[in-house]
Amino acid sequence: MPNGQQRIIIENIQPLVDGGLYPAKRTVGEKVEVRASIFADGHDHIRASLWVRSATETNPAEILMVPTANDEWQASFYTLKQENYFFSIHAWIDHFDTWYDGFKKKVAARVDVKVELMEGASMLRQLSLEKPELILWATKLEDSSHYAEAVASVLSDEFEKIVYNHPLKEIFTTSGKELEILVESKKANFSTWYEFFPRSSALDAGRHGTFRDCLKLLPRISAMGFDVLYFPPIHPIGKINRKGKNNNVRAVAGEPGSPWAIGSDEGGHKSVLPALGTIEDFKKLVSEAKKMGIDIAMDIAFQCAPDHPYVKEHKSWFKQRPDGSIQYAENPPKKYQDIYPFNFETEDWQALWQELLSVFLFWMEQGVKIFRVDNPHTKPIPFWHWVIAEVHKTDADIIFLSEAFTRPKIMESLAKVGFTQSYTYFTWRVNKSELTNYMKELVQGPSRNFFRPNFWPNTPDILPYHLQHQAENSFIIRYALAATLSSNVGVYGPSYEFYENTPIDGKEEYYNSEKYEVRHYDWKKTNRMTDIMTMINRVRKENTSLQSTWNIQFCEVGNDQLIAFLKATDDLSNLILVVVNLDPHQTQSGYIQLPKERIGLADKINIKLYDWMTDEHYTWIQEWNFVEINPHKMPFHLFQLSIHQSHM
Repeated sequence: MPNGQQRIIIENIQPLVDGGLYPAKRTVGEKVEVRASIFADGHDHIRASLWVRSATETNPAEILMVPTANDEWQASFYTLKQENYFFSIHAWIDHFDTWYDGFKKKVAARVDVKVELMEGASMLRQLSLEKPELILWATKLEDSSHYAEAVASVLSDEFEKIVYNHPLKEIFTTSGKELEILVESKKANFSTWYEFFPRSSALDAGRHGTFRDCLKLLPRISAMGFDVLYFPPIHPIGKINRKGKNNNVRAVAGEPGSPWAIGSDEGGHKSVLPALGTIEDFKKLVSEAKKMGIDIAMDIAFQCAPDHPYVKEHKSWFKQRPDGSIQYAENPPKKYQDIYPFNFETEDWQALWQELLSVFLFWMEQGVKIFRVDNPHTKPIPFWHWVIAEVHKTDADIIFLSEAFTRPKIMESLAKVGFTQSYTYFTWRVNKSELTNYMKELVQGPSRNFFRPNFWPNTPDILPYHLQHQAENSFIIRYALAATLSSNVGVYGPSYEFYENTPIDGKEEYYNSEKYEVRHYDWKKTNRMTDIMTMINRVRKENTSLQSTWNIQFCEVGNDQLIAFLKATDDLSNLILVVVNLDPHQTQSGYIQLPKERIGLADKINIKLYDWMTDEHYTWIQEWNFVEINPHKMPFHLFQLSIHQSHM
């Protein structure tokens, strides 16, 4: 039988992921807004408070919740430490506040309130057990010889504060077990990735790049403002069924093959391709990169070339076909004859899981802190739940990026079970409606509590249609959008920086893809894209409002070719307004409406705007303001706002 004295209902608690099956996610310093529907029968006044503690604290802090509308309540707190936080909601009927409200109404109706004064005095005496100073107020209310003075004291501003600050807590209703907030490092929420193939790092043409060549490129990557350098797989590449140029099923002599065809007689997932150097060379690269504020992100692709040592040593880990051959990877019509997928349904699955865990642990010992995981959606989700948790037992700061361009529910499930960041559909969201709807889905939808997006305009696998055969403005627009809409951004660097735009006909794939050949880039060359990337990355680092995905507010613009949005810190100390011309060819103009309520503007507006990209200054003195963007000058504005309040 339930406790019949508990009359309050608490439901629809947020943040909550799958009823508490998984923790909601935040990073250090982020705000956690807790909301719930809280109500009771009748007309009694209710109060509610949020109880919060970190994992190392035993006594929770109490934060009073405030009602908003329609029986919705909210309160917030900040995750100040990198450890998990726990919260619960406590609600109660506040008979003191209920009495106070009724007392005022009766006095206004000229009703005798002598008995009500006695009731109030009784409650004050009850409260005085913890707040002795309240006994004086109880005495005032009990003095029947000074009725008018007693009534006046209850109606005073001071007494109103007493009622608010000293709620009468008698019978609690709680939300149940504590709900968990997983708090991760700041880099989980703010990172800037640059990808290149280490075998294409040589400064001189005609030579296979090495880790030592990559070392020479670190100053360039650092100067551009990137803090994550991501390499495709660096392991030995299979020699059996090796792919040739443009994914030709037969490689000719000297062709290097795809780095994702992992393993040969030179080693497997715990080895490096000898042409790149040694493990010691790699460790030195990781160490020197850290000195420049750069993390080396390593690609983890759990698949094998036909000559990987695992194939001989653990044949049961692969699916056997009736003719005795092993099933290679397929995604019809695509065929990957150079790759064998693991059979996760093998009876020897426990040994397989342990071995794959050991791959992560091995590279962590070499100094790696970030893993970009290839095609995680083709491996069991329970495996990822287990292996990520095991890795985090060793180092809670390890970041996992999920490369899963697949169905939404699978992408979301991977995020729930532990992936820190995720590739997204941004790559294919192009027009204003698509971009705004997608951002609202990410920021305002249920996935906000577990899915942390990382926006990539391109990858070695994807040259999207809107970049094919396009000039530099299209590339600039897409990077500007990615880097300002999302606090995590990545780019397949040299191909993007140097505007590679030729596809295989009818496909979103690069012609002469670097996946199948060694490239030579003029790494000493810079261009407009290099300069703009560098400036955008600098602005991101210097403006905390751009270090969050979750603080976006779109602005009304009377032109579908212009998209405008505001990024603001909670205290409004840092305001960035981004306005992008989505048309790479023509000048576009329109009026933008400032979100006055969001940024606390008075009726009379005086805003100074500084454009980081053009070094120009403007002043806006009204709610709607005209903007014109010539893409050949700069396809977007990156305004920093300074508000000068003035009242009418």
